[in-house]
Amino acid sequence: MKKSFTILDAADIERITARIAHEILEIHKGAGNLSLIGIQTRGVFLARRIQSLIKTIEGIKIPTGVIDITLYRDDWTRISHHPVVQATDIFFSIDEKQIVLVDDVLFTGRTIRAAMDAIMDYGRPDRIELAVLVDRGHRELPIQANYVGKLVATRRLETVNVLLSEHDGIDQVVLEKG
Repeated sequence: MKKSFTILDAADIERITARIAHEILEIHKGAGNLSLIGIQTRGVFLARRIQSLIKTIEGIKIPTGVIDITLYRDDWTRISHHPVVQATDIFFSIDEKQIVLVDDVLFTGRTIRAAMDAIMDYGRPDRIELAVLVDRGHRELPIQANYVGKLVATRRLETVNVLLSEHDGIDQVVLEKG
């Protein structure tokens, strides 16, 4: 029997995204050459929230794209022989940009590696950074986030589920054990 524990509620997620937006602006000294790219699915919603916060803070709407990494995964044939590919929409040039990839959970690092491979097919950014809502450890690749909402110590077989109102009707992060 699986047990579920709420580790972040809606107010926590709101505070964390605001903090991440401020940290990005502080490190980059504003929004000048900055772009966000959300990884399908929930990373897209988080990127749009950060974009909105940056617009509120700086008065600038920074370019925000969407990337699907399904066909860049190193395990897609294990998952399904008929993968469901979602939209990729990067409507701006990424050449010489400061890109912040946004995702919900950082686990093994393989999703991020796939996202970086996909981004390189669109051009050559000056820098790629990573912002995640939850970092749960257990890396298989040498990847770390520049901006982390919450570090959560997990066991490898546990699951961290991020629920966002745009997709799930509620903002919540749940840890499933057992």
